[in-house]
Amino acid sequence: MIETKKIIRSEEQAILIGLIYKEQTEPMVNEYLDELTFLAETAGAIAVKRFTQKLPHPDSKIFVGKGKLEEIKQYIQLKGNISLVIFDDELTGSQIQNIEKELNVKTIDRSDLILDIFASRAKTAQAKTQVELAQYQYILPRLKGMWKHLERQGGGVGTRGPGETEIETDRRIVKDKISLLRKRLAEIDKQSFTQRKDRGEFIRVALVGYTNVGKSTLMNVLSKSDVFAENKLFATLDTTTRKVVFEQTPFLLSDTVGFIRKLPHHLIESFKSTLDEVREADVLLHVVDISHPQYEDQLLVVNKTLAELKADDKPVITIFNKMDKYEELAFDQWLNPEVKTDILVDLKQRWQNETKGNCVFVSATEKTNLDDLRQTILNSVRDMYHIRYPYRAEFFY
Repeated sequence: MIETKKIIRSEEQAILIGLIYKEQTEPMVNEYLDELTFLAETAGAIAVKRFTQKLPHPDSKIFVGKGKLEEIKQYIQLKGNISLVIFDDELTGSQIQNIEKELNVKTIDRSDLILDIFASRAKTAQAKTQVELAQYQYILPRLKGMWKHLERQGGGVGTRGPGETEIETDRRIVKDKISLLRKRLAEIDKQSFTQRKDRGEFIRVALVGYTNVGKSTLMNVLSKSDVFAENKLFATLDTTTRKVVFEQTPFLLSDTVGFIRKLPHHLIESFKSTLDEVREADVLLHVVDISHPQYEDQLLVVNKTLAELKADDKPVITIFNKMDKYEELAFDQWLNPEVKTDILVDLKQRWQNETKGNCVFVSATEKTNLDDLRQTILNSVRDMYHIRYPYRAEFFY
């Protein structure tokens, strides 16, 4: 029987591998590997070494070149304690099989790593079902490469069992499991939809953003709740919704799962119901970690994902979070205060122009500029009430 389970043991020593080719420049790959390091740490592994290679395109059999794979093999033999190799790009089943045969070390890709993190973080029945469905969808096209014991044992009459090879049997089992999970998830989705309908006529506001930008911390500050938040990727899987009231104006505030580059499409499909909170929201609060070196790229990734979800036509307030950390990293103690002020003014003016005035700069942990944020959200919520319920909008002013 095939089972999905956690693939990474705590404190496993891991090697990270990235490929520089037409679609991925060297700076991009280095940035992706930095993120992959954080993903590995979140899963419990320790990244001790990274390898990169420049090729016209990935090798169809082993992804990297033969020489590079030999170099990796020698390093593993020299170290002696490497038990995991993680590729930043998605591998096929045959590539996994060929690489593991050569390196004699467990090999996974970025998608598998993200799925592993989701599996360890899923708490509710809905999240667990969503993750399990995504895992089986990931497994299905890789069966032959991932399970060596499923290779065809022979041919001819009497050698195939009851009309199927082992791999065909396992493929059927996985397909049946996917079908069962989809039905189970449809039932949970129906319950979730009913719960959302029962929330009445409140305006809905959803926090969205790249993973680990501080959405849950902001949720706690704005709603005075205790949503789980920590400095790890995908701290929040299940959508949390709270009723919030600003100056007698009520609305519903939801914290949603964070986005990330190269998010496995199986996860987007499986987490459809969770992401419905984004689709059905009236206002989106796009949280950005402005202290991150690649915050602009992360902002674009989120906007692209919102477009894929067909949720890019909603009113958006961009919240540039972690301003305290940004200033700490960007300015030293000897910088002229006037120069610092000019830089901050230019930064804020640039994004005011980019967002047409719909942005706020805050620090959720230091609780700075939150009054401005609350007022901006309040204005947007009141505008939505006026549009949605013009006959009763005066009740919310």
